[in-house]
Amino acid sequence: MTIDRLGGIDPLKDVQNAYKTPSKQPLRAGHDSISISDEAREMAEAYYLSEIAASTPDVRADRVAEVREKIKDPGYLNPDVISSTADKIASSFGF
Repeated sequence: MTIDRLGGIDPLKDVQNAYKTPSKQPLRAGHDSISISDEAREMAEAYYLSEIAASTPDVRADRVAEVREKIKDPGYLNPDVISSTADKIASSFGF
């Protein structure tokens, strides 16, 4: 006994055809809108910032090399530079 398809059974065919726009119907632009909540905006910004933080190296090798070169110069380490550096360190700790 042979059973042939009757009308071609395709479960996706009806779904695909339901979302097609008829070719004779003109498309209207400007009638769709989208709304993004403040919470979604904040989450997107937090995700973006976390991606930047993850891709940024913890140590800036160029700055470390620059400071090492400055320290090698005996005239660089004077009381003004030491005081300024100490103040910046203290302020970073909240003192």
